[in-house]
Amino acid sequence: MSADMSAELSFTVGDLASMRFAVSPMWEVGPSLRLLAGRAAHPVHRPWVEQVRPRVAAAGLDRGWLAEIVPPAGYVPDFINPAPAGPAPTLAEELAAIRATPAERVRRDLDRMRNGNGELGPRLRALYADPATGLVRLTEALDAYWDLALAPYWARIRAVLDADVLHRARRAAEHGAASVLNDLHAEVRWTEGALRLDRRPSPMSRRTAGAGLLLIPSAFTGPSLFTRVAPPDPPQFAYPARGIGTLWAARPAASSTALAGVLGRSRTLLLLELAAPASTTELAHRTGLSPSAVSQYLTALRDARLVSSHRAGRSVLYARTAAAEVLLAAVADGR
Repeated sequence: MSADMSAELSFTVGDLASMRFAVSPMWEVGPSLRLLAGRAAHPVHRPWVEQVRPRVAAAGLDRGWLAEIVPPAGYVPDFINPAPAGPAPTLAEELAAIRATPAERVRRDLDRMRNGNGELGPRLRALYADPATGLVRLTEALDAYWDLALAPYWARIRAVLDADVLHRARRAAEHGAASVLNDLHAEVRWTEGALRLDRRPSPMSRRTAGAGLLLIPSAFTGPSLFTRVAPPDPPQFAYPARGIGTLWAARPAASSTALAGVLGRSRTLLLLELAAPASTTELAHRTGLSPSAVSQYLTALRDARLVSSHRAGRSVLYARTAAAEVLLAAVADGR
């Protein structure tokens, strides 16, 4: 994975026919780790950073495997961003693809990382020596990070990413693929049967890239365009999704009275409190309900698919699902 600087990628009719969009959990993992490692306040993601950074530090996930595989700057091994097989792979599917990376591919990416970034850390040296064992350990750390830092927010993030894909798919249907590519990013231009990247440090050609093109909207890449070029996979372009500026904006408040008639007062109160993921203890403190009552109501909401639960060290974080967000939006609009 690399941030980009000046290249040209030629396209055939077949390449254009194979161009597709995908939403990828792993394309959120690496950039979000870098965001947490930085100390400057972020204009968009500050609410997320303030909630997640203490949890990540308490779990030790800001050190070890993740700090080595995603350094603060420089190259990140391409094998942690496998080409999505479908439009929306799950994290489990992507982690399985990472674990299946051939040993020679792991070592080639780590050689590139060492040449560009400097000496490998102890865990990456162990990964180089024994890729099969190391990939299991690495994916365990990635899974733990996802469950703590991204899974509780995934319904909200996914809604923005899906909206971006829908917008660009409609644009392609109305104006053609060239219009989509020209509107993708300021550094990307489609001209005379080729895709030109204005800023890229290394060359790109069909001899170094597979057929087609994978376009991946991302919430955490920031303003940059990132690419992965690893034949025989198609090149991947991860670009900032539309609508990121409103990702963490407060939603219109729903009427507790209207919802309470359906869900009950306490369940409604908990659902409204989950504007940000929280633990049972936090919710009990904020609502005045007993921890046992909170646990009982959350179980009912989870059974109704309105709440999801995510392990965060010794505690569990609860978050509203996409279905809950739709319900609350409908009530707010009706009011």
